[in-house]
Amino acid sequence: MPHAYLGAPLRISEIFFSLQGETSRIGLPTVFIRLTGCPLRCTYCDTSYAFTGGENISVAEILRQVAGYATRYVTVTGGEPLAQKNCLLLLNALCDAGYDVSLETGGALDIGEVDKRVMRVVDIKTPASGEAEKNQWKNLPLLTRHDEIKFVVCDEHDYQWARQVMQQHRLAEKCAVLFSPVHGTLDPAQLAEWILRDRLPVRMLLQLHKLLWNNNPGH
Repeated sequence: MPHAYLGAPLRISEIFFSLQGETSRIGLPTVFIRLTGCPLRCTYCDTSYAFTGGENISVAEILRQVAGYATRYVTVTGGEPLAQKNCLLLLNALCDAGYDVSLETGGALDIGEVDKRVMRVVDIKTPASGEAEKNQWKNLPLLTRHDEIKFVVCDEHDYQWARQVMQQHRLAEKCAVLFSPVHGTLDPAQLAEWILRDRLPVRMLLQLHKLLWNNNPGH
């Protein structure tokens, strides 16, 4: 990577080491890089502290900090990481350094320029999120088996809506599809029953970090 790229700054809320709490990599020791800022305001957001603040850190310094944790897994998240143009440079640099990189994005911004080595975990916002009209449907044809789609489900209407979207766009044929209940809002057992009743080819996940640490921002 050109030296100038390593000096590119990003606004970072936090860099921390924890177990992956979501996606198919749940449970894996992972370094999280949380970028500051987000264009969405989902009703259930649990990282609103990342909307503002943070500090400017160069790509080179981020790589130095990540290396200190001696793990192969890195997740770039937010906020909305793609809201910062230098996020693409960071993803490239992490891949070049040999890390197994995933990107958690809210689905409102274009994923087409993301390094193909990155696992793109793309949210599709449901009606109860308050941000369903922001979904970038043009992202769906870009998905590969390397990527994942995630629906965060608040209630039965959200579930039925997600089921319809999934079937309409044949998402299970494109990549893994994840359903997750909003913590403290939807009983996980109820979501499990709906999935089993309808024989949906999805993976249901609970947010491991909330079960272990009650959503401590440092985990």
